[in-house]
Amino acid sequence: MDMIKVQDLTFEYIRRDEDGNVESIQKAIDGISLDVKKGDFIAILGSNGSGKSTLAKHLNAILYPTDGTVWVNGMDTKEDDKLWSIRQTAGMVFQNPDNQIIASIVEEDVGFGPENIGVPSEEIWQRVETSLKAVGMLEYRNMSPNKLSGGQKQRVAIAGIMAMKPSCIILDEPTAMLDPNGRKDVIQTVRELNKKEKVTVILITHHMDEAVFADKIFVMEQGHIKMQGVPKEIFSKVDEIKQYRLDVPQVTELAYELKKEGISLPDGILTVDELVEAIKTALNIKNEKLTTK
Repeated sequence: MDMIKVQDLTFEYIRRDEDGNVESIQKAIDGISLDVKKGDFIAILGSNGSGKSTLAKHLNAILYPTDGTVWVNGMDTKEDDKLWSIRQTAGMVFQNPDNQIIASIVEEDVGFGPENIGVPSEEIWQRVETSLKAVGMLEYRNMSPNKLSGGQKQRVAIAGIMAMKPSCIILDEPTAMLDPNGRKDVIQTVRELNKKEKVTVILITHHMDEAVFADKIFVMEQGHIKMQGVPKEIFSKVDEIKQYRLDVPQVTELAYELKKEGISLPDGILTVDELVEAIKTALNIKNEKLTTK
C-alpha cells in the first residue's frame, strides 16, 4: 500500500499587493506524480529552486495543492478534518533543529509532542526513552539542548518526531547545517529507523552521498521530476544528472573518470568497496589477456 501518493500536483506561490491584487505568480511545482510505498527509503534530489522543499511541505499538509492531490496513508491533505491525523502519520524534520527544539531539557523536548496530542503521562515517558534510545541520545536525556552539537540536536529533533509514533518521517535537508561527522551520524540514525523500526523515510537533500542507500531516487528540476530510479541507475547517468546542476558521489565520479581513461569499469559504482573490487576485476582480466598472448 502507498504511504504517500502524489497525483498531478501543481503549486503556485502567489504574491499580492496591499490591496490584495495579484502581483506575481511563481509555479514551484508543475504537475508531478509519485508514489512512496510503506517502509521505503526515498531520496528526493534537486538543486536550489528545484521545488523539492515545496514538495516536502505538501507531504504533511504544511502547504496545500493549487491543483492535483496528495494522499498520506489514504488521507487527502486538502480535507481539514484529517489534518492532525496526517501530521501524526507523517512527521517533519527541518534543516535547522533549533527551530524545532523548544524545551530546556532534552527529554522534556522529546515529550512535548506526545503531550500535546493527549498521550497519557506514563506512556509519554516510555516513548521518550524508546525514541532517545533509537537515535542514540538516551544518555543525554537530562542535558540542555544548548550544550549539544548540531548533529546531536538534529537527532533530538528526530526523536521528538519519533515519540509521536509516525509511520513516515520527512526530512527536509536535515544535514544542511552540519559538519561531515554530524551529517554521517544523522543519516546513519535515519537508516536505522528505516531498517529496524520500518519507518518510511523521505529524505530531501542535495548531498549525493546521502542518497546512495535509498530504495529509490527522484531528481527534481524547475518543479518537474526529471529522473527516477534506484541509486545505481540514477548515478550511472553522470552526464545527465550534471545537467540538473547536481554532482554524483565522489567515488562514482572517480570511477567515471577512470572509465574515460580506458579502465573497464561498470557504471553506477556507489561505494569505495565496489570500486576496489571493480578495479581488481579489471586488472585480473587485463592480466589474463596478457598471459594468453
